[in-house]
Amino acid sequence: MKILMVLTSHDRLGDTGRKTGFWLEELAAPYYRFKDAGASITLASPAGGQPPLDPKSNEPANQTDATRRFEADRDASAQLAATLALSTVRQADFDAVFYPGGHGPLWDLAEDRHSISLIEAFVGAGKPVALVCHAPGVLRHVRTPAGRPLVEGRRVTGFANSEEEAVGLTAIVPFLVEDELIAKGGRYEKGPDWGEFVLADGLLITGQNPGSSSKAARDLLDQLLARTDRPATAA
Repeated sequence: MKILMVLTSHDRLGDTGRKTGFWLEELAAPYYRFKDAGASITLASPAGGQPPLDPKSNEPANQTDATRRFEADRDASAQLAATLALSTVRQADFDAVFYPGGHGPLWDLAEDRHSISLIEAFVGAGKPVALVCHAPGVLRHVRTPAGRPLVEGRRVTGFANSEEEAVGLTAIVPFLVEDELIAKGGRYEKGPDWGEFVLADGLLITGQNPGSSSKAARDLLDQLLARTDRPATAA
């Protein structure tokens, strides 16, 4: 199994003067889900090289076993420091794609033509696409082969308006993930704030928040393993 993980290159939280980027748990938990299942993992970002880490995601209150494992993993850190430029990545080289969140993707990946085309290519090739937390927002311009919004009529989730309000960034982000998915015709659903909640609608897998990262990755793996007639991953 070859899995592509796409990270943001954006590090500015609007005009606040604060830093943002990708959320560490949303990279680390899926990364080890994939690695421990024997998958080959490739990391990419719009600019290539070291993607920016949202500093809040590595504060003690937000650390998990997966983030601590990642921080201590020299090979993983080296891989993160050398992400491929998204423009050089081809769908044909991978079996699936996973997008971690963080606020950064709302500014760059949501508008990035390479990301948009890449997701459309994965879906067109019948390959799973998984996105978690803010990353479902990058679907805003993605379309089906018929030219309709990809999320139209699909069950989807992503960072809830109530969760954005809780972190005080409703007026800072360029758009609200929940509102955008609904505006594009998605059948948006959510679970309790900060609780694990993942939806799979065909090839499209979406997770609501950081706590949904591991399950979103597991669901993606289950789709891949089912295709090869191997047993699904353990719960």
